[in-house]
Amino acid sequence: MRKKMVAGNWKMNMTPSGAVKLAEELKPMVKNDDVDVVFCVPAIDIVPVVNEVKDTNIKVGAENMFYEEKAGVSYVIIGHSERRQYFHETDEIINKKMRKAIEHKLLPILCCGESLEQRESGVTLEFIKKQIVNAFKYIPPEKVINCIIAYEPIWAIGTGRVATAEQAQEVCSAIRTNIRDIY
Repeated sequence: MRKKMVAGNWKMNMTPSGAVKLAEELKPMVKNDDVDVVFCVPAIDIVPVVNEVKDTNIKVGAENMFYEEKAGVSYVIIGHSERRQYFHETDEIINKKMRKAIEHKLLPILCCGESLEQRESGVTLEFIKKQIVNAFKYIPPEKVINCIIAYEPIWAIGTGRVATAEQAQEVCSAIRTNIRDIY
């Protein structure tokens, strides 16, 4: 059985002192050895939050990374829809980031998801497959085991709409099949 994980993307919302305060408030609420907890914080908050959650079950990740080089975090979010849309991060850039994260022993949390137009056109699974195949290009099988894939339907971000459990399960099942097919 897969271990459960909860990763929160703080979305550039905290100053270092505010991030430390929030981490301090959340620590007792997320104490649970059965679930991996990851706070993915803005770059300016990494060091103070790492210090705040030391000796707890909480890990710290970065909200993003550059595929060139260095930090002190365990996880990193790669391929977030906002980075793809607003910063024009291509599948090639996502792949470079995935490979660099793995090279530096960071655990990538790869985001994938479709737009409302893609969902309504019935191309969701094809689109997700393309994202997965391109993200894992040149990544050896033994490195994939530590990668996390987060299904993030773009059409549900900030719209008040949510994916049903059935929609999420369909995509997650397809993602697992894609990974099996690749490796």
